[in-house]
This record gives sequence, structure tokens and C-alpha cells, in this order.
Amino acid sequence: MTRTKSSILALVAVLLSPMSANADVINLEAVIDGAQANAGDGTGSTATGSAAIDYDDVTGLLSWDINWSGLLGDVTVAHFHGAALPGSNAGVQVPFSAFALENRSVGSATIAAAQAADLLAGLWYINIHSTRDPGGEIRGQVRRTAVTVPEPGTLALLGFGLLGMSAVRRRRIF
Repeated sequence: MTRTKSSILALVAVLLSPMSANADVINLEAVIDGAQANAGDGTGSTATGSAAIDYDDVTGLLSWDINWSGLLGDVTVAHFHGAALPGSNAGVQVPFSAFALENRSVGSATIAAAQAADLLAGLWYINIHSTRDPGGEIRGQVRRTAVTVPEPGTLALLGFGLLGMSAVRRRRIF
């Protein structure tokens, strides 16, 4: 067998070998406002916030960066709650540090598999409590962010296309 054929067969073998599509870190987000607070009845607060959240499904580590502004009261406590659909209340799952002066919380915690299942099912929410609204002035349901991940088959198709173009080019030269 010639060296070129061996190289082509090796390339085909690599492209056809099973490829794992591990999504070890799952991205989530939340839009936080007064309308979602108080089990969906709202608080009348015009404060808003947003959250960027990552969950590592191998280690169980939940990491967050949550920002808010315009609260009508001073922050008292803040946490992730669950399991609850929008418009429903649930107990605290993970408390987080709320910095009233910075209007931001950055942190992480390891969560259990059952908690992760509820989180990934969209059943957790963020609740920021204040002196004005002890039950929570603003709230936001946690959702997965839309991420497009190419399928492993796409890479194989690309490889076959390049292989075919290479074969056509070689025939023209010789």
C-alpha cells in the first residue's frame, strides 16, 4: 500500500472514530425583575438584574455572577430557590452573598444531583430580598442559555469533503 493511501485510510479512521460530545459545563441565565417576584404577582419594583450561571455536571459546581440595580430597599438576603415553576414559591436551595453597595454577587457552591436535576429542568429561581419587600423585591427564573454545538457528524462530513477535493486535485495533476 502506498504512503498516500495509508494517510487517507488513517484520516478516514480518525474521522469515523467515536467522538464524545461532552458538555461538562452547562450555561444558564436569568432575567430578574419585580414582575416575577411575589409568586408572579409582582412587587411594583422597577429594579432589574441579570445572572450568568455555569453548572459543571461532572463536579456538581454551580458558579454565578449576578448583577442588579434600582432596588427600592436595601438588600437583606439573596438565594437560589427551587423547585418551582414560574409563579410558584419554593424553599431556599443555595444562599449567596448579596453586596448591597456593589449590587452584585459572584460565587459558587457544590450542589447535589437532585438539585441539579431541578436546576436544569428550569425549576430554580433567584430571589433578592430587601427591606422594602422581605419576601423578595425582584426575582428571576433560571433557564439554560441557547448554545449551538456542532454534531460530531459535521466534522466527518467536512473531512470527507476535503478528502474528495484532494483526490480530484491529485487526478488533475497526474
